[in-house]
Amino acid sequence: MKKSHNNYIFFVNSELPQPEAHLVQSTNAANGAANLGYSTVLVYPQKGLAAVNPLSLARPFQPRKIDSKLINYYNLQDKLKAAPLPMPWPIDYFKSKFTNSNTIATKYYFPVHIIPYTKLVHSRSWNFIKAAIKNGIPAIYEHHHHEDKQFEPEIVHNPLLQITVTVVETVRESMIKNGIPPEKVITLHNGFNRLFIERQPEKAAIWRGKLLQDGRKHLVVYAGALQKFKGIDLLIDVAKEMPNVQFACAGGKPEEVEYYQQLVKDQQVNNLKFLGYVLHNDLPSLLQAADILAHPHCLGKAATFTSPLKLFDYLASGTPIVATRIPSLIEFENTPAVAAWCEPDNPSQFVACLQQVLETHPRKIDGYEKMIEFVKQFSWENRAAKILSHVDQSLLPAITG
Repeated sequence: MKKSHNNYIFFVNSELPQPEAHLVQSTNAANGAANLGYSTVLVYPQKGLAAVNPLSLARPFQPRKIDSKLINYYNLQDKLKAAPLPMPWPIDYFKSKFTNSNTIATKYYFPVHIIPYTKLVHSRSWNFIKAAIKNGIPAIYEHHHHEDKQFEPEIVHNPLLQITVTVVETVRESMIKNGIPPEKVITLHNGFNRLFIERQPEKAAIWRGKLLQDGRKHLVVYAGALQKFKGIDLLIDVAKEMPNVQFACAGGKPEEVEYYQQLVKDQQVNNLKFLGYVLHNDLPSLLQAADILAHPHCLGKAATFTSPLKLFDYLASGTPIVATRIPSLIEFENTPAVAAWCEPDNPSQFVACLQQVLETHPRKIDGYEKMIEFVKQFSWENRAAKILSHVDQSLLPAITG
């Protein structure tokens, strides 16, 4: 492999693919940068049989065309390259600092094998950011949650730490409190994948044919994590009160799907289906198939920092949205983004909102144009460009195509 210092490295400290929101966010952020023309490489640990290939161990950093499994799982385009790092046994099989994949990536693979090909690093792994800066590589740090730990002064004040990025102002405030210089923290929303904006009427019709049963004519869809604080239990209560409307939830880990499938069965809620993780290749048509997209959320600490990741994919579908009023969504109240707002933790009010929107916003096969136009500003490509505008021009990778 010819040495080139021009790669924009996105490091993810998790095996791919997995149905985690932070992995959807990281892979799509990398994809957005690649679509701008930067030579972008998604780097992540790889276990299993592929990790014991002697050639891979000898030359572990081998950027390649991203495979179709990742493309379909996260709705990626083929400009993004991937470089899985082999993590053979006993890495991550024993709880030890020296057999941890994060340690192997930051202390061995990065300084020895990746740096010669790297111009800029971007990661949500603080350890990887520290390794980059200590080895003279400029870095961009993403941080989306509240934490109490102080950031190391020698890292945050180092000029190689170009910018840190978060998604809500409350997290920005806690990052500053924990030592990040205010001028080095920006708040930027997540984005939508551009494939979500393409109309897929035939596939949407297939979803409606599959999901609408027992004479029901209206479909309400939720897409996202299956966790109580996300409002899933509230949605079950809502479905109970609207037996003539079909509800469907996409997302969740297998054990969460199984738990909620059993819960609705026990409660005899027959109009709510849990679909499990839907490939992002199939998700746009599901969102377009709905009459309404549900964005429930409970109050609590998570409501102050939760990234409205699905909101932008919802908007790109052009389907009316009913959302709960939480701090991280408050700025969208006076925009075309949401058809109706209701208070959190209130199933009856959510029911009233859904009934109202079913009357005022009939389903449009082509979606609601105002929503689609509004969301265009939030593409992953626009987000990547805004982040990179905070990087010294001399430290940017060259645009290759």
